[in-house]
Amino acid sequence: MMDGVAEVLLRRSEIAAGVERLGGDIARSFSDSPTDLVYVGVLKGSAVFLADLVRATPADLTVDFISISSYEANASSSGVVRIVKDLEHDIAGKNVVIVEDIVDTGLTLTYLRKTLGARSPRTLQTVTLIDKPARRFLPVPVEWTGFQAPDAFLLGYGLDYRGIYRNVPDLIAVQDVARLALHPRMLIEELYPAP
Repeated sequence: MMDGVAEVLLRRSEIAAGVERLGGDIARSFSDSPTDLVYVGVLKGSAVFLADLVRATPADLTVDFISISSYEANASSSGVVRIVKDLEHDIAGKNVVIVEDIVDTGLTLTYLRKTLGARSPRTLQTVTLIDKPARRFLPVPVEWTGFQAPDAFLLGYGLDYRGIYRNVPDLIAVQDVARLALHPRMLIEELYPAP
């Protein structure tokens, strides 16, 4: 499919079933204190997953957002994470669930758990649509996982390449990242055929 550059890893129906399962599991886990549940979406990647997860969670909950950015401190550095957009509400005493689109190295999630944990939530847990444990540098807890994925570059369902492909409803695995890098929009015609 897609001229040997990419293939569908998960279809939208599989993703929808996984999100429904996660929403139900999370709601059951917090059934004792349903009014203190806060989903913290990590922008921008989690936006699509978060929107569907909110609708799939039969519980009283609130939503907040955080945005972080990695940057190189110097040429020999492995990079530093910083907050670009912080939460708007206090999470002290709340049951906080960090909503991630994908967890791979664990670096970002480790930073988020440390930062948000310092704000005294009642509980702090994580849900991710995609877990790529083969890429993990740091062990980090992920309480709910939609799907485990191979070590491949992924697009669609919120995951992008240079801002493109977030709105693809399926999850796409890219086999030839070098070709995509040369022609970032090369998959557009096949993914969005003209009417």
